[in-house]
Formats: sequence, C-alpha cells, structure tokens
Amino acid sequence: MSRRTVAKKRPVAPDPVYQSRLVSLLVSHLLKKGKKSIAYNIFYAAMKNIAETTSQDPLEVLRQAVLNITPKVEVKSRRVGGATLQVPLEVKADRGTALALRWLLIAARNRSGRNMVSKLSAEIIDASNNTGAAIRRREETHRMAEANKAFAHFRF
Repeated sequence: MSRRTVAKKRPVAPDPVYQSRLVSLLVSHLLKKGKKSIAYNIFYAAMKNIAETTSQDPLEVLRQAVLNITPKVEVKSRRVGGATLQVPLEVKADRGTALALRWLLIAARNRSGRNMVSKLSAEIIDASNNTGAAIRRREETHRMAEANKAFAHFRF
C-alpha cells in the first residue's frame, strides 16, 4: 500500500446476460482457480432457480439481498496508548457492497446442500427476506459497533 497515491478504481464491466455490474462483482468473487465460465454457469443456474422459486425478477431479488446484507457501520482496530480499541466507522458504499458479496458467498458455501447452485440461490432468497447467515453476520457487525460506540471519537 503506497502512501504516495491512492490506487485508482478499476471499472467493472457488466455481465453479458443481465448487463449488471453487481453480477460481475459477484461472479468474480464466486470463481475459484480462475474458472470464470464455471462461476458464470453456477450463478446463472442459481438465478434461474430463484426465478422459478420466487416468481420474481431474480436480479431484483439479488439487489434486495445485497442491500439487506450491506452493513452501515463496522469496527476497526486502533491502538491508543498501549490498548487496542475497536473503533466503529461508517462503511463506504463500495466497501459495503464488497462485504455484502463476500458474506453472501461465505454463507452460501457454509450452507448444507447438494451443490453450489442450490446453496447460492437459497442464501440469496433468504437474504432478500432478511434471514440467513449473511444477515446474521451484518447484525453481529452492527452489534459490535454499537457496543464500542464509546470509542467513536477515536476515528481515523
């Protein structure tokens, strides 16, 4: 991490089917060992599964899920006088989306089920309904920030 200049944000190309940058971000987080075509196949199958299950637009279900998972505040460690404090900070939009996608995929991978398609679609549906492991993760983060609100004046 250079102290001299801030790294520029690279533009994210939208995916070929939904023309959505959010989908591209999710697929790039989903892929393993550089196999993006397999990641796209898994994702599109999950979206098809969501459309059949909920009879709603799957992209809207995904957007709602990511919106529900996105944290508003998080805690970061900061050393103050020999003690390490958990300082609550507001989350910027880009970081919030990145955290939401990461938590969504972690929750989907840890879920019990037959394959990643069913696990991912179930987790997205749960997150859009404000339930599921990813939502619990967000609430846990918010609780930790609330508990350490007294250290908010130590912000960076």
